[in-house]
Amino acid sequence: MPFDLAFLDLLLDPLLTPWGLALVGLCVGSFLNVVVHRLPKMMEAQWRADAHAMLETAEPAADGPALSLSKPASRCPACGHQIRWYENIPLLSWLALRGKCSACGTRISVRYPLVEVATGLLFWQAGVLVNFAPTALLWCGFMAMLLAAALIDWDTTLLPDSLTQPLTWAGLIVAALGWNLPLKDALWGAVAGYLSLWSVYWLFKLATGKEGMGQGDFKLLAALGAWLGAPMILPIVLGSSIIGAVVGIGMKVSGQLREGVYVPFGPFLAGAGLVVTLAGQETVLGWLGWA
Repeated sequence: MPFDLAFLDLLLDPLLTPWGLALVGLCVGSFLNVVVHRLPKMMEAQWRADAHAMLETAEPAADGPALSLSKPASRCPACGHQIRWYENIPLLSWLALRGKCSACGTRISVRYPLVEVATGLLFWQAGVLVNFAPTALLWCGFMAMLLAAALIDWDTTLLPDSLTQPLTWAGLIVAALGWNLPLKDALWGAVAGYLSLWSVYWLFKLATGKEGMGQGDFKLLAALGAWLGAPMILPIVLGSSIIGAVVGIGMKVSGQLREGVYVPFGPFLAGAGLVVTLAGQETVLGWLGWA
């Protein structure tokens, strides 16, 4: 029996609207908060387990239920109160609870609703980017992965391979299916993204003997190149450098940047990548006088 495309259209029509994508973005943003909090802990637990198995010198992972993105249920870190479903409605629950745990009154970080709202706005703009065509869902996924990677890197200075590598492959597959760039452009975009920062990394290391950035930055820029193409690599690097300089100066002036503290570059790459994506290639090249 052939698949009923009319039924698929019926499902997608309400979704591929400004408010439809924004509401989905709010829900995805709630999940991204879980990813940002739990994925680094899951990675650390896996590293400990691997080290213990291979070397038998590291301490094994602590006893208790295995942590995943779905289990155990979310709890208040202060009192252990299990978050009920109606306390976990994106944005609305935080507002209804006035930003506090219903059991112990501990403040809930304002970052949680901000991530939800930011994801909703990004999904809305992903729809605008392609005139609310079905490919908007692909760009929603791209933006969600970038946001999650940026927040994890900011918190931990880690860029998980479980985010950057699938993002690169997804960009190449989308290109191969003819839904974005030509495959050749996506492939060379990934190559240019990776090799540009890889070269900077080794030149800096050979000159100073120090590592100036993490290798996750190479992979993130390769993913951006796979989605946006090689011509966007230089604007992304320039933009991320400007954003990083402004943020660094602001942190220095406010006293938040201490001597010797490492500020990750990944969030600035992701931020510049989002700006370039939403502005569009023609506009960005016009900014640089290349159009």
